[in-house]
Amino acid sequence: MLAAMQRDLDLTPTEARTRIARDDKGTRTDASLRRSLGSAYAGGWMTADGLVVAVTGKAAANRVKAAGARATIVERNGAELDRIKATLDRHAAKAPAGAVPGWYVDVTTNTVVVLASGNTTAAAKFVRTSRVDATAVRVVSTTEAPRLLYDVRGGDAYYMGGRCSVGFSVTGGFVTAGHCGRTGTATQGYNQVAQGTFRGSSFPGNDYGWVQTNSNWTPQPWVNNYSGGNVTVAGSTEAAVGAAVCRSGSTTGWRCGTIQAKNQTVNYAEGSVSGLTRTNACAEPGDSGGSWLSGQQAQGVTSGGSGNCSSGGTTYFQPVNEILSAYGLTLRTSGGGNEPPPPTGCSGYEATYTGSISSGQSRYQPNGSYYYSSSSGTHRGCLDGPTGVDFDLYLQKWSGSSWVDVAGSYTSGPDESLSYNGTAGYYRFEVHAYSGSGSYSLGITNP
Repeated sequence: MLAAMQRDLDLTPTEARTRIARDDKGTRTDASLRRSLGSAYAGGWMTADGLVVAVTGKAAANRVKAAGARATIVERNGAELDRIKATLDRHAAKAPAGAVPGWYVDVTTNTVVVLASGNTTAAAKFVRTSRVDATAVRVVSTTEAPRLLYDVRGGDAYYMGGRCSVGFSVTGGFVTAGHCGRTGTATQGYNQVAQGTFRGSSFPGNDYGWVQTNSNWTPQPWVNNYSGGNVTVAGSTEAAVGAAVCRSGSTTGWRCGTIQAKNQTVNYAEGSVSGLTRTNACAEPGDSGGSWLSGQQAQGVTSGGSGNCSSGGTTYFQPVNEILSAYGLTLRTSGGGNEPPPPTGCSGYEATYTGSISSGQSRYQPNGSYYYSSSSGTHRGCLDGPTGVDFDLYLQKWSGSSWVDVAGSYTSGPDESLSYNGTAGYYRFEVHAYSGSGSYSLGITNP
């Protein structure tokens, strides 16, 4: 965390440590004042001089000063601003995405900001037709053009007129089977969003290709294990004949077998391909291009085979190191050898889940999904991460339209715990890697 703050906030090591301590103290003071001030509270924010808290009266301002923060008296309390934003949320369909990129509560100005891309006419109309207090809203011009960001992950589907599977992430994109697309073929991701373009393809003779992805997609060193988690790729050391090997594909998921032979020539109807590795794992159409792993070591991408996953069969893969060499690509990996097992510091919980995560990413438990509590009670979570990382833990509840944070624990270390007394409903835990990567374990107890 310190290194990232120094880089992104232009701080010295001493300034970064001071900032962390100041922000931590201010955050705790702000949380305490929010509870004690009630309806007089209108928001708090950090400045270079410390915490500033907006309030709606002199008595509340005196309490802020007594707590060691600076007070500013404003017209509207936080609940009023939240209600205005909630009204805009209900009328979101009236806001053209290209002209109105978003809106938010700005506690520093005691207003709700509506962003306008270029001309402000559409934003002003959105405010007017939503029937909110226009004096509490500021329309601000912006050059922002929000877009969703997606991960490239081995085994996930992609489309190019048909469907194939991602092999392995490389710097700038991913490798896959050559028969899935020719050079210049455009691809869409698992979500049918524009993803990239084949920059190289060789088939027959070989069966490999690589796709350069656009800026919406981030290649990650992961392979989908189709059990709610990922296998992190650590390298590409070639496994021996007789070694166990597993593959990931968008049709049949995660399947395993044994390497039976190498350097096989397969005579497909479309032409022969040489240098393939033969296995007794099964695969089906749509799995083409998908990942093959031995442990955490990348082995290759699915070419073809015979049989299916009901009766069994033979499947061949194109070795990955040949693909990397042919195009001068760099495999995305965890940066080391075998990843250590998940920590086990949380005990006494009804269920324990494990996983791995990279810096800046979030993972949801249980198993990438959620759970339902039929009665009120206490939800407890305990996160145990590896030394040297900053992992955070949140509990979210489904509001009927979105997931909302209802509790959180976010110190600057790897371990977090939280407890929340909630009503019946749908819940899930979010593990977020603020900085650092590695394995984790999460203990959960719910009503």
